[in-house]
Amino acid sequence: MTRLRKACGPFFISAGLMHFAFPRPYEAIIPPYLPAKRQLVYASGVAEAAGGLGLMVPASKRRAGWWLVATLLAIFPANLHMALHPENYPIPASALKARLPLQAGFIAWVLAAARG
Repeated sequence: MTRLRKACGPFFISAGLMHFAFPRPYEAIIPPYLPAKRQLVYASGVAEAAGGLGLMVPASKRRAGWWLVATLLAIFPANLHMALHPENYPIPASALKARLPLQAGFIAWVLAAARG
């Protein structure tokens, strides 16, 4: 397995843990029509960390890959919300829009790691 594939699990574990260490930035990107922002931040953090851990266990890597794909699709509305309302974020609008297709790259990375 390539280094890039091996890095996928630890990347998502780290990303998930960041939701607990710094929840406020994640809360800020949740669309206003969704309730219980802190709980959603924690749930997505658990989902990312669990998926990353699952990628590191050979017996569960395929299921973990699909779990992470589902997680990435579930958090896509937050990325879309940011791109549609760049005035609310201290990030250039062009970067927020560029982030949307990047999600497809993350999905491809996860699927490659799950197969690898």
